[in-house]
Amino acid sequence: MSPRPFAFVVPLLAAGLLAGCDKQTPADTQPQSAPSAAASGPAAGAEGAEAAAGPFNGTLDISNRGAALPDFTFSDPSGKKVRTLDLKGKPLLINLWATWCGPCVLEMPTLDALAAAKAGKMTVLTVSQDMNQAAAVDAFFKQRKLAHLAPWLDPENALSDHYNTGVLPTTVLYDAEGKEVWRMIGSHDWSGPRTDAMLADTVR
Repeated sequence: MSPRPFAFVVPLLAAGLLAGCDKQTPADTQPQSAPSAAASGPAAGAEGAEAAAGPFNGTLDISNRGAALPDFTFSDPSGKKVRTLDLKGKPLLINLWATWCGPCVLEMPTLDALAAAKAGKMTVLTVSQDMNQAAAVDAFFKQRKLAHLAPWLDPENALSDHYNTGVLPTTVLYDAEGKEVWRMIGSHDWSGPRTDAMLADTVR
């Protein structure tokens, strides 16, 4: 599946460097984790894509810059609901992840740290792509004490279908007006200094 000018952006390195889980959903089965996934289509050839070094080596894709924030509603295990369009007004970072995805689990504490650091300036929305696994997602958050994130659920994988990257984690930044700025396909250290540079033009 194909993934749908910053001075720090460099050309895309080999697609094999993409750190993520291949998001495939065979009929009646839970998707399986993979150590990496090859990219193809627009993101693989997009000018301005970036690959980071080390265990966090997701790819920055700006080919969908300007796309509108989708209108979806999610719930948490307790039944509380959130609608994406209600979050317009300040920058929004949407993260698609799953408990079975190693790179997702690896980056989750750094997303929690980012949510704490940017509290009041940006919303970080982590949306699980675990199908019909609300209890597992709730347990994951409690065990890891992710104090600044909430376990939002997407049992129909609506966001995976919308973004169509084929890879988890996928993280998408929207500005305060609900326009896409960039998406990170694969894992990233959200507590690292490069994140500040990536957010500088959007989150103030």
